[in-house]
Amino acid sequence: MPSAKRERQREGRQARVAEAQAQHRRKQRLRSVRNVGIAALLIIGAILFLSRGNKDDKSTVTASSSAASNESTTANTTPPAPFSFGTGACPNADGSSPKTIDFTAAPQKCIDPSKTYTATFDTTAGKVVVKLDTKTTPGTANNFIVLARYHYYDGTLFFRTAASIGIIQGGSPHDNSASDKGPGYDLQDEGFDYNALAAGGSASGGPYSYGPGDLVMARRSAANGAGAQFFFAVTAKTSQLDGQGVYVKFGTTEQGTDVLLSILNSAPGDEQPPNPPVTINTVTITES
Repeated sequence: MPSAKRERQREGRQARVAEAQAQHRRKQRLRSVRNVGIAALLIIGAILFLSRGNKDDKSTVTASSSAASNESTTANTTPPAPFSFGTGACPNADGSSPKTIDFTAAPQKCIDPSKTYTATFDTTAGKVVVKLDTKTTPGTANNFIVLARYHYYDGTLFFRTAASIGIIQGGSPHDNSASDKGPGYDLQDEGFDYNALAAGGSASGGPYSYGPGDLVMARRSAANGAGAQFFFAVTAKTSQLDGQGVYVKFGTTEQGTDVLLSILNSAPGDEQPPNPPVTINTVTITES
């Protein structure tokens, strides 16, 4: 039988163990409460952050859309910079200049915009007479007139038809293809404000729309990428290009739309040359 002293020692040890266990449980509860609290705060903070972020994103999208809309309007309504003429020599107005297909510079201003200019395409399929627009597009019309008076287009082919967009294309004396190297210079996309576009505007809804009989400059995909190649809009399908607005329209057919349609319809399929081939014998410029 244990003594009273040993009994008291045993009871003391048990009391100390019980107290230590109780303290351990209290610490565990405190840690649990603290962890739950921290987790709750993190969750609440994340919700607030995401909520604020979503609002900011929406504001950004709305603001950007508004800015794009405003800049698009600016791009479409702000008068573009005047056409920059080159320094190349003017040909003889009577058509007596020698045939030239390579140049070192775009032509200087060689026309009188107050006069009326027509271009007569004498082709193996018939004649097409076009009134050139020297009022709206004096630079582009000047370029075509200069090249025609240098006989640049004489003896070339209509090398491409595209029934899907209603066009026939020509103007490549070096190799009669879309990859022709051109006259040796690039031409400004007259009437289009690329400065506004660079500021964030849109190329859609440009200054030109297209319909049957229009004479239009062909161009590379890059801005200001025209030189000499051209196409005729033959059917209403060419209006698919309206949204692009950067193919410069510089003339309207006054005679020979039936000739253009027959050339387009002669191709065996889309993106095929006419069959039989159609040669542009001469392009003659008349002024009055």
